[in-house]
Amino acid sequence: MDHLASASLATLWDEVSGTQPGPDLWVVIATLAAAVAVVAWRGSWRVARNAITIAHEGGHGLVALLTGRTLTGITLHTDTSGLTVSRGKPHGIGMILTAVAGYTAPPLLGLGGAALLASGRITLLLWLATGLLLALLVMVRNPYGVLTVLVSGGTFVLVSWLTGPQVQAAFAYAVVWFLLLGGVRPAFELQIARSRGGAGDSDADQLARLTHAPAAVWFLLFHVVSLCSLLGGGRWLLEL
Repeated sequence: MDHLASASLATLWDEVSGTQPGPDLWVVIATLAAAVAVVAWRGSWRVARNAITIAHEGGHGLVALLTGRTLTGITLHTDTSGLTVSRGKPHGIGMILTAVAGYTAPPLLGLGGAALLASGRITLLLWLATGLLLALLVMVRNPYGVLTVLVSGGTFVLVSWLTGPQVQAAFAYAVVWFLLLGGVRPAFELQIARSRGGAGDSDADQLARLTHAPAAVWFLLFHVVSLCSLLGGGRWLLEL
């Protein structure tokens, strides 16, 4: 029995970690166009931005844990804002890295996803995304947040189990394009809000207080990370 279980696990791991054929170039271009449309159009962005918020707050939470802070909980709001609460020293490198992680998480996740797709590991990407969403679900503290994470995770599960390789590939490319493109817009939106007198306690403002470096420096970092991730990830995705 133990031998059969080990063999089954080994087979499953081979399936997950193995490579799968990528989609045709027209599919890659179509998923890029779809992601551009979703991010550019205000109506679709208002809904799809929830996924970016999940990645943003998940980035805060993950780095908080990695730097030794105690993650208390994550809240996701209907206006696509979010809040991650952790306990620990209110200053120092751990707090700085935790604050930096929000706006940089979506594009970096997109870059990592592009690297996986470039190596043909479509199934691994889908399973890793599902696992990250399940881990995040444990820390979400409000009903709307639970709903959005469940819908996101359920979509990955359904695509992974009920669709064929070509659909899975198209879905994976669409998700990664969206993370890369959607990771660029929030920092610009935040700058616009601040120029109009809003968002006075943003991540950039918190970082300015923590480091005594102007908020503009942190906006520059956010833009550099997101744009470089888009350029690098896009190059990988288009190299078929």
